[in-house]
Amino acid sequence: MSLYNNLVFIILLSEIVAFTILSLPLPSKVRRPLTLTIIKPFQNQKVQTIIKCVIVFILILFVDSINKVYKVELELKAHSITGSVVQTSTSTDRVEIHSRKFLAQRNMYLTGITLFLSFAVVRAFNLVTELLKLKEKYQKSEDKASLEHLKGDEKEFLTKKGDEKDVEEIKLLIEKKNNEIKRLKEKALALQAEIK
Repeated sequence: MSLYNNLVFIILLSEIVAFTILSLPLPSKVRRPLTLTIIKPFQNQKVQTIIKCVIVFILILFVDSINKVYKVELELKAHSITGSVVQTSTSTDRVEIHSRKFLAQRNMYLTGITLFLSFAVVRAFNLVTELLKLKEKYQKSEDKASLEHLKGDEKEFLTKKGDEKDVEEIKLLIEKKNNEIKRLKEKALALQAEIK
């Protein structure tokens, strides 16, 4: 395999690894940092330009390989027509043509799959980042909804940012809750005595 086909094969393998990582059902706590780590270098403008140039290069190789497959196919047909008429074709000529056909088809499939997978990986990255953003948005809305269900004192205490470690406020809140629990216990005992 030539050097440029080896490079295309390496690109294909890296795309397969990236697509596999994106497709794994990982929890959000693992997927978010992993995705952000993987996608970070690709947000650079220079890297995006290089990737676009590589994709154009692979596209040119794909078109060239299709052209070679077509030429080898025509040569094989011409060889089979002249070979049946004149009977001068040797088996080595036929094997050599089939070998070139195999190599041309291999290159066509290699570049074609690499092009397809590059677009699939980009789309998968976009879908995963969109999914992570929606999950984060959902978590924020869920946290706001849980704050709305709290009573006034608790809500006020939890929404304060600077006074979270103020011991006096925590003690006052605990004392209020203990008094409320005591009052409810007395009420329950009174209701229980009333029922008997």
